[in-house]
Amino acid sequence: MAREREYDPRSWPLIFLDKTNAIVTGLTAGFLLYTRSVGVAYFASGAVLCSLTVKIVKRFVRQPRPIQTKHDRQKKSYGMPSTHSATISYYATYITLACLYLPIHRSLPSSVLTRVVPPSIAVPWAATIAVSRTWLGYHTWPQVAAGCAYGLLFTPIWFSLWTRGANEYGAELERTVFG
Repeated sequence: MAREREYDPRSWPLIFLDKTNAIVTGLTAGFLLYTRSVGVAYFASGAVLCSLTVKIVKRFVRQPRPIQTKHDRQKKSYGMPSTHSATISYYATYITLACLYLPIHRSLPSSVLTRVVPPSIAVPWAATIAVSRTWLGYHTWPQVAAGCAYGLLFTPIWFSLWTRGANEYGAELERTVFG
């Protein structure tokens, strides 16, 4: 029988940060369903690709995670670079670039707030999530820094593929599917 973990009420923020992959994935899925935007689907596929490619890098680097002191079980995957840090850095950077350079989708209000609020939330939240990887004992600072650097380097490449042609195919696909 699995042992139920009891959490100290002061650790609720860390529990929230520990579950960010499900929260961020759920928010992305909800936003995709709301907008029905090929651009959002492209953004989400970039997050998946960033995550998968950083996991490949982990298998080559093979640096172990820190010894677990805060949790019942040691994670079995390697630690360098941090996948969470890479992916959440991708999210924050892509959202910022999209708000700066892409047209506002027709399903969203055309407002300055639509361009300012998302990065104002995404960037501090991403920084907190990245830092939490060390607070939670899953990664060392160099592993988190390498993950953030990976996400920051991956994003402009993926974003430029969209802005240099993929968006035209996306717009046509969106018109065909959604009218």
